[in-house]
Amino acid sequence: MRGQVDRFIRERVMPCEEVLDAGGPASAATMRDLHDQARKEGIWALPLPAELGGRGLSLTEYAQVAEVEGASDHGPAALGSALLLDVLMLHRHGSARVGEEYPKRLTAGELRACYAMTEQDVLGTDPSMTRTRAVQEADGSWRVSGRKWFISGAAGADLVTVLARTDGAPADRGGLSLLLIPADSPGFRVVRELPVLGTGGQWEIELNGVRVPGDHLIGERGSALTIAGERLQLGRTLRCLRWIGQAQRAFDLMCERVNARAGSRGPLGGHQLVQQHVFESLLALRTTRPLVHEAVTQIDAGLDAHVEVGLAKVAAARMLQRVTDAAIQVHGAAGLGPDTPLPALFRTGRAARILDGPDELHITSVARRVLRGYDT
Repeated sequence: MRGQVDRFIRERVMPCEEVLDAGGPASAATMRDLHDQARKEGIWALPLPAELGGRGLSLTEYAQVAEVEGASDHGPAALGSALLLDVLMLHRHGSARVGEEYPKRLTAGELRACYAMTEQDVLGTDPSMTRTRAVQEADGSWRVSGRKWFISGAAGADLVTVLARTDGAPADRGGLSLLLIPADSPGFRVVRELPVLGTGGQWEIELNGVRVPGDHLIGERGSALTIAGERLQLGRTLRCLRWIGQAQRAFDLMCERVNARAGSRGPLGGHQLVQQHVFESLLALRTTRPLVHEAVTQIDAGLDAHVEVGLAKVAAARMLQRVTDAAIQVHGAAGLGPDTPLPALFRTGRAARILDGPDELHITSVARRVLRGYDT
């Protein structure tokens, strides 16, 4: 299956990346076509629960596929895996109505969802300071007001899960809840796209007194951070797997370039400094992969994986940036231009060290947990 997915990504998805990156009607049509092809080949929604229409691969099984699937930023969306976090969250923690109405349609690709957590001028590392507020009405429904930003895929989403304060004041960690909001609700507005190092895909939204049905509360009132923590651990690990796939893609491009180029002083591969780029990149890949798969094993076994996920996230983000940087260096000016995916891969690597928690957050969190184990 890994080989089948690898071929699909390289032969079907990668040739369409320019169209998919541009967005608009052509991009949407191309993605729909890729969905149809993935379904025909039997590789649609591989990690999603079988009872919802997916293939039901365990996380450990899917991890073997996720690397090659993630070699393209569009791979998970093309194969129906991108909504795993939303589907699992709604399936496990949604009300009876939510569980009946949405997870199967998301798995089938009929609906799209996104997750709105961070806010401007609020530390992303401290969600307890969330300002978006949800007030419960007499009939049990909610009125939600606030702004969220850096939301992946918000412009095309049908459903948005929003972190909001339902009780208490900022800094009260127990007063936060998650609410599922249909994007066509009155008062919901996509404000603007937020380019990240020159490319799109992140958005800012406004919620102006949006009415949310009472049964669209996800989990118990005040349980947002527990559910978010479950989601973040899995989400960070999935990203790490995909970053490995992208780093492998950059490494392959570098080695192909080294073997294909020669100058007046001989083949590029004969230069020791070029060989060092190859060695250091391979070392980074080979030493990072076991860390990520250790996190996969812990999560799949239902064990506490905070340390493993923190180590994997920092290592994988750094590794992707380092390997892509080496590949760009070997390509020279060609590595900076539009003829290779290296600029996009490097951009992903740099953003990876901030998104899903900056390096500093994971470093301090892991260190504190480790040191507590030595506290006598």
